[in-house]
Amino acid sequence: MSRPPRRPQGDHARHLPVLLPEVLTALDTSRGGLVIDGTFGAGGYTRALLDAHPDIRVVSIDRDPTAIAAGAEMVRAADGRLRLVPGRFGDLDTLLAGIGESEADAVVLDIGVSSMQLDQAERGFSFRQDGPLDMRMGPEGPSAADIVNEAEEATLADIFYHFGEERRSRAVARAILEARRRGRIETTAQLADLVASVVRAEPGSPIHPATRAFQGLRIAVNDELGELVRGLHAAERILKAGGRLAVVTFHSLEDRIVKQFFAARSGRTSHGSRHLPGVEAPAPKSFRLVTKGPVLPSEAETDGNPRARSAKLRAAERTESAAPPPLSAIEALASLPAVQKGGRR
Repeated sequence: MSRPPRRPQGDHARHLPVLLPEVLTALDTSRGGLVIDGTFGAGGYTRALLDAHPDIRVVSIDRDPTAIAAGAEMVRAADGRLRLVPGRFGDLDTLLAGIGESEADAVVLDIGVSSMQLDQAERGFSFRQDGPLDMRMGPEGPSAADIVNEAEEATLADIFYHFGEERRSRAVARAILEARRRGRIETTAQLADLVASVVRAEPGSPIHPATRAFQGLRIAVNDELGELVRGLHAAERILKAGGRLAVVTFHSLEDRIVKQFFAARSGRTSHGSRHLPGVEAPAPKSFRLVTKGPVLPSEAETDGNPRARSAKLRAAERTESAAPPPLSAIEALASLPAVQKGGRR
């Protein structure tokens, strides 16, 4: 019988893990074993997993060095049951091999930016606090400022439209190019004001006009959808037969990828669709669904944690079939469309 997890206290209270009881149920933590938390963040899921069963060991992964450093005390308190590994969860199978582990009993992925990153103005994720236009979850790669100041107009428009679902994507891209003629765009406030100059706020809506553009740019900077696709395939390779994979998403692009991956791998997708054209020939079923549809947060949870409003949980159990090759159609969902000559899609 698993014990209810402790709730975070003090400063960590605002970093509540979303759908926590539902995730623990989906993972079937009563069995113990090795669990991979692919997105450590503030450690909410990891702490709950350690509390859920005395025989659970956890390997937690995060690409953010500050998250790894902040978890050092949790490692000490776990008395050998927790290891923190720096890296990307898309590489979780090779990261596990690097520490001498070959398979896992469960994997949990909480997709997207963490509350801690949003709260730190110097990380440049939020338009609500002015800071350098960075948005990188880790220390490597081009920043948001690099993309905004160097990408072609068509690429910017695609980022805002496909990753941010911003209908005024072309207008935003044109405004950025015009502003670039006067100087570099270096701060979150500069970009937020620029977007707000061409995207009108919807009457009565609490959503800032720059929300979708910032989301699209953040996804592009961190290759978040590509990382999700790689993480799903890596979890498939590392899970034992009977092992569980639980994924919590926060917007439709992420959920669409997880939904289509589980549909294809459980045999529920037999032909192409408008979201997943040209599905490969049927392969042995590598997963069976644990959740028949998305599990949504309760009204009580969304009242206490507004971040949970858009969350969806999907979970599946690994079968005995060998992991098939990666799904190219799923990989296509994580990519921008090819830009044709002349800057047209």
